[in-house]
Amino acid sequence: MSANRSPASPAAPATNGSSSRPGLIPTNSVTAGDVTVRARIDPTLTVADVIKQLCVNLKIKGPPVDYALRDETDELVTNDNLRKKIKTKVTLKLVNAPAREAREITEKLSQRDDKTLRLTLFSLQKFIREDEFAQHFINNHGLAELVDVIYNSHGNTLAYALTAMQNLMELDYGWANLDDTFIFKIVQILSSPQSLINVCRPATAILKKLVEADPLTAPGQGASSSTSVPAVPPGSVYRYGFTVVFEQMRKQPGLLETVVNRLSSADTATVQHSMMLINSLLSHASDLRWEEFITETDRLNVRKAVSRLMTSHTIDDLTSCILDFQANIIRVTHRRKTTPVDSLNDRSHEAALKFIWTSSRLQEDRDEANYIVKWRKLGFETEDIDSEFHDVGVLGLDCLRNFVTKEPDFSKLVLEQLSRPEKRRCPLAKASNEVVELLSEHWAIFAPGYSTSTTFQPFFMDFAKVHWLATQLFIRMWSESGAAAEDFTRVVALVRSQVKVALRSENVREWHEVEHDFLDCEYRAVRERQMKEIEMEDDLLSKVPIRNLRAKIYKESFEFVRQQRIQCLLQGAWFVNAFPQSSPMPRESSRRPSKPWRFMRLDNSLKHLYFVDSAMKFPVRNGLEDLPERIEVAAISEISTGTCVPPPNVLRDHSDLPQTSPLAPSPLSFSLLSAHEGSLADQIAPDQSRWADWTDGLNMLRRDGGHVASKETAEFVQALTEIGLKIKLLDLSGEKVEIPSGLTAGPPPANTDFFFSEL
Repeated sequence: MSANRSPASPAAPATNGSSSRPGLIPTNSVTAGDVTVRARIDPTLTVADVIKQLCVNLKIKGPPVDYALRDETDELVTNDNLRKKIKTKVTLKLVNAPAREAREITEKLSQRDDKTLRLTLFSLQKFIREDEFAQHFINNHGLAELVDVIYNSHGNTLAYALTAMQNLMELDYGWANLDDTFIFKIVQILSSPQSLINVCRPATAILKKLVEADPLTAPGQGASSSTSVPAVPPGSVYRYGFTVVFEQMRKQPGLLETVVNRLSSADTATVQHSMMLINSLLSHASDLRWEEFITETDRLNVRKAVSRLMTSHTIDDLTSCILDFQANIIRVTHRRKTTPVDSLNDRSHEAALKFIWTSSRLQEDRDEANYIVKWRKLGFETEDIDSEFHDVGVLGLDCLRNFVTKEPDFSKLVLEQLSRPEKRRCPLAKASNEVVELLSEHWAIFAPGYSTSTTFQPFFMDFAKVHWLATQLFIRMWSESGAAAEDFTRVVALVRSQVKVALRSENVREWHEVEHDFLDCEYRAVRERQMKEIEMEDDLLSKVPIRNLRAKIYKESFEFVRQQRIQCLLQGAWFVNAFPQSSPMPRESSRRPSKPWRFMRLDNSLKHLYFVDSAMKFPVRNGLEDLPERIEVAAISEISTGTCVPPPNVLRDHSDLPQTSPLAPSPLSFSLLSAHEGSLADQIAPDQSRWADWTDGLNMLRRDGGHVASKETAEFVQALTEIGLKIKLLDLSGEKVEIPSGLTAGPPPANTDFFFSEL
């Protein structure tokens, strides 16, 4: 390597063993303190050799091992990226080595001078993500010093310290000894309405990371049927999780309320962090505290707060978070639907049933066989009240209770039905449960973790209100049609038809339109439309066994598409490097960029996206040898779509790519966003299929994701479900099997004089 000082200084001697030749062209500028030299760096040397020669040329005292090279963005120069730095002629800086920097920063953290502390923390934020620096920082007990700063600082100093901790926690090591006291401190910071925005952001991210550091989700843990917590290896950061964090949250009851209130903040980043924390808590809630946590979110009207975000016009950056929340609520709803009612052992179930019965103002009677008649008066088929909710679970009980609460004349409604001949009575409770089934079918509440909705569903956020409206419709259709007991399935078909109409285009309609469709529709109009639908559909598809079969096939189809999308990521693809529409385009963007193409591929561990930027497409070998750069999948908090503009002249020169206006965002663009780093990648896909593969594949891959962003994928899942269902039905129809609408148990034996035969 040869080094020349800046023009005002004499030339330095050659350091590569040969004489200095005036014809050599310097490759990089290197700054050391106040001195800048132009140096020709041999790309075959190691970084250690380059630093050693620079120290000799610049007459720097001290061992070369105490120094390192960084570029203008403070990225550490390593043997892996040295050639790239030389080739692109970046300006380099000779600075303290990570080991020395970590030692000095740890010492400065113990000082309590605010100015020094802020400068130190600002540097720590940048360096702490580097493995080499982090290892030395942890070995020098820097974590304990950083925690102490968090305990004793406030304002901007606290914000810098929390951001440094947040960046450290992106690593999978080094913070395993954070204790309950630290977690409670973070909870206290977030609980205070007076906490600054720049303090709340990293504090929220830290708490979210602790929730996700669950032993059950540790790398290599795999699926397990056991509910016991696996043993935590020494030093593993996967030792926290929802239970540990929620225990500290319970000591500070105002935390969740404060986080929910921040959803109405004018600062989009604050809203995004709060949404991400709520989503993380919902998706990791443990069985032990699940009911308590969900009850608290319902009390705080979290769904209503998110519904308001759905209707605002400044939520482009929140779309993915809201869809994640929507998918989480589908999980919650499904769990409630599959949780059995247990009135003997669960006091809340007992209380709900007591409220329903008391509100009816009825008295128990006995029938001709001297059996008690109580719940049958409300429209249940038997007196075994727990089994009556077998298909709808706690969700059905909650909806019936809500219906009774919202119906001011519930007792009169019940008496009105009882005054009619028995066969003409509308079975109110049975109708309520059937409406729960219809709405579950409409919103595809088939299984936890499976959601193909690509649009907002604000009406789903208030499931109980829609249930009340639809149950009112059921009672009215029953009365206006003069239905009898044997007409129950016919009225169900009418209500199903109207549900589809009332809840159409959910993301663009208003509540008053839905209320009108349920409460003011005419029986004759509903019946005529339903008759036309019958001509086009097979009544077989509405039967309960077929609905259950559809739910099973739907789950299988979703999982198949998920694996297919992830396989596309593993194979890799070429994209166009784009510019975010929200940020100003650089001056040089008026010219064709030197490397407009990017090839990206997911590694087999599903943890990193490897990529390479290139001036043109080239055959990329299997593996990762051709892909030197990478993005951590865990760092991706949002996949934003339709937000990037293409670089000039690139799309025009390639007829196989979709053409768009130079200033308009491409519909095939997407950005990988980080909660605190901004955009990690801005790409334009070559076609709609590739765009759907990658946007949905990345969403399905994310730990807190699972929703689908493209209509193509949603329609693909639905198409597979319908094809699978028809194939199954062909097997049945070929054998001429009669499928019943439901199974009814016969009466119990009159005595115990019987036994079960051995077949």
